Amino acid sequence: MPESQNIEWKSQWKDEYLEWICGYANAQGGKLCIGCDDGGNVVGLPNARKLLEDIPNKVRQTLGIAVEVNLLEADGREYIEIDVPANPIGISCRGVYYYRSGSTRQVLTGAALEAFLLRKRGVTWDNLPFPSFSLADVDNDVVAHFKEWAAKKGRIESSVLDEPKDVLLEKLHLFNGEYLTNAAMLLFSKDPEKWQQGAYTKIGYFETDADLLYQDEIHGSLLEQIDRIVELVYLKYMRAKITYQGMQRIERYFVPEEALREALLNALCHKQYESGVPIQVSVYEDRLYIANCGCLPENWTLENLMSKHASRPYNPNIAHVFYLAGFIESWGRGVEKICSACQRDGVPQPEYTVHPGDIMIKFTAPEDRVIRVNDRVNDSLTGREQELLSLLGEDPGYTVTQLSERLAISRKTVAECLKKLKDDGLIRRIGSARKGHWEYVGDITKQNAAQEERGVRVTNQVTEKVTEQVTEKEQKLLSLLTKAPCSTMPQLAEQLSVSRKTVAVWLKKLKDDGLIRRIGSARKGHWEYVEDITKQNAAQEEKGVRVTNQVTNQVTKK
Repeated sequence: MPESQNIEWKSQWKDEYLEWICGYANAQGGKLCIGCDDGGNVVGLPNARKLLEDIPNKVRQTLGIAVEVNLLEADGREYIEIDVPANPIGISCRGVYYYRSGSTRQVLTGAALEAFLLRKRGVTWDNLPFPSFSLADVDNDVVAHFKEWAAKKGRIESSVLDEPKDVLLEKLHLFNGEYLTNAAMLLFSKDPEKWQQGAYTKIGYFETDADLLYQDEIHGSLLEQIDRIVELVYLKYMRAKITYQGMQRIERYFVPEEALREALLNALCHKQYESGVPIQVSVYEDRLYIANCGCLPENWTLENLMSKHASRPYNPNIAHVFYLAGFIESWGRGVEKICSACQRDGVPQPEYTVHPGDIMIKFTAPEDRVIRVNDRVNDSLTGREQELLSLLGEDPGYTVTQLSERLAISRKTVAECLKKLKDDGLIRRIGSARKGHWEYVGDITKQNAAQEERGVRVTNQVTEKVTEQVTEKEQKLLSLLTKAPCSTMPQLAEQLSVSRKTVAVWLKKLKDDGLIRRIGSARKGHWEYVEDITKQNAAQEEKGVRVTNQVTNQVTKK
């Protein structure tokens, strides 16, 4: 039998195993078998009968508890079984508190130790009295907002909502004796960080795990944080995949709002605020993480969390006020609601990771909801033009006025940038100026891939695609243009080892032959390879050249 949460094997006794007994006593109890190998096979103890007397005395003197020590025998070999019951109070071993978690022994310190001792006394951190926080510190605006939310939900009698704030807070169980509690401070203070460090939410946008592009912090009452977090994440940090069905605009984010809101509420209700660490929301272009300092309820595993379970909030008083305000239910259905929302919206199920000091949820975007822009646009574009192109990828229906507001520039400047992007062949207008929308001429990565394809094709098959009167140098020029359509005349002259005048003559000839065309201005435009043979033939016929249609590969001949 392998070692587990409640059993461990040791081949011989060592006094340091008192720490293991302490860990069992502080957790759910367990058994320590002395005289067995790691596989649970009995190897025997030469001094089993002496240990039968020594171990109970050492446990009582060091830990102050009584354990049951049994002398057992198997296959003619004696071994000791120490049966440790769970203890209702915290037990220390030489001043250190140990805790059995899974098959490991952990040392409790800091916030984890404080939470453990409170739990052993049947007390929650959010219900502790906080003498420094008085009724004068309770923000009247937050109280008024709570009354509005609670009245709409109808989970509390209206007569209670009409009471003065001291009576209301008493009815909400936010007094402990004569003092307001930690929960009252977090819920109804305009600035809870004045008293509790880390009582806020941090949001950041990451390009990679090491590259943070920008970040924000949401401060204030827990009751007012939730709406501001959700609003900021959707307005600034996540991009919706926007499509149009006729005139109807359809927005689709890779995290459904119901799922995000529920995940954030779970974090606010279950966070260990005594840790002093803020909730962290990390957004990438294709995933989102919510990390929260907290722990699962005692005896729970990840399997318990993902299956149907009763409501066991870490901060029950905070959760109760959230329930009355209509933010959450009280049935332990938070995780179930998150998963159901993702399933309905056709996105992957969230992934939970439980670490010793925190719990993290990860939302992953399906490929059809990912918007990849900015660093994939043409290097010749300015930062403002790239930002404009990014906004159009976010919402093709943006008007000039909306774009000018988002970019904080004039409408005239927006119009000039749009014209340049249009002239450069990056965007085009679909529909009227008033009711239409912008459309990418093609995803930049696809354009690059297509250009590379064309470059390979022209390099290897250029003589099959152009007329026989094109010289070898002109064929090389055509190949260069298909690989790098934005090449300037000096660049082409340098690569071909000819003068700029000669390049200009060749470009004019290829253009007249219908093999290339200029898109955009002479300074900022680019060359495009005309692959349509019909157009090439028409151009040749205009010049009086007879087209022979029976020639292989559909090329023209003089």
